[in-house]
Amino acid sequence: MAKLKAMCVDAGFTRVETYIASGNVVFDSKVAAARVKAALEACLLAHANKPVGVMVRTAAEIADVVKANPFRKTEPKYTYVVFLDARPPRDALDHAAGVNGEEMALGKREIFIHYPNGMGRSRLRIPAAMNGTARNMNTVARLAALAAKP
Repeated sequence: MAKLKAMCVDAGFTRVETYIASGNVVFDSKVAAARVKAALEACLLAHANKPVGVMVRTAAEIADVVKANPFRKTEPKYTYVVFLDARPPRDALDHAAGVNGEEMALGKREIFIHYPNGMGRSRLRIPAAMNGTARNMNTVARLAALAAKP
């Protein structure tokens, strides 16, 4: 994560902070999200010698994701958000396979999933989520808190 932090600093971002070792980074930037995404993807391509997808959310957007969680009454470690680059298709959940008790809901650019038996035991597959990245609600809430810091 130190390398990721250094890449962000080198890209001109400020107040850079990483969270757990899964590619989560919070920072300030004065440039548009599309330019942030492009800059990070270029840095990661140079570092890894292969494309690495990046999902970008503003502090307000990540706070909105926390508020939009339709499964707030469930244990946060069993509820995940799949972050996507674009709005998921309206029929995205109709194409889910391997459903066994999981609850799903669409967000603005996310898919919310509650895994009552844990994500590791699930055989759930949602084609629209294949190019996304998932984080549990504990992580999402922590990232929102870090992003909200003055």
